[in-house]
Amino acid sequence: MGSIRKKRGHYLGTEINETWWRRYYRDGYFARGTGEFWIDPAALHFRRYLTKTLLVIPFDDVLDVKVGKWHAGRWAGGAPVVKIVWKKSDARLSSGFVLSRNTRETDALIQEIRSHIQKAASPAQQAHATDTATRRG
Repeated sequence: MGSIRKKRGHYLGTEINETWWRRYYRDGYFARGTGEFWIDPAALHFRRYLTKTLLVIPFDDVLDVKVGKWHAGRWAGGAPVVKIVWKKSDARLSSGFVLSRNTRETDALIQEIRSHIQKAASPAQQAHATDTATRRG
């Protein structure tokens, strides 16, 4: 297995129900900041510089991946903001990251994340998607 490549990024915060003024405070997700991230087959990992807290978003909990210019009340200076919509317990969360200021590089990272999400989908979810597609014709 190859080494995991770590890249510099910025964490903008986590919203509850995709509402910018409702911030998620638990488990180290409140504090914004610059740090490093890496992607493995199971999750997106982000560690803010000067902290020991590791933010982990498991791909089997991810509901959607979006791109925007703002997140949690912060503008990213024109850089694309990757918004990962996911569930944690009974909460629907949206965590925002600047993974690259380059749009093409951001698009490639989003495709990588989506690929891992599809692979992490449970067999029951894949069967449901197949059944739905079959019923539609």
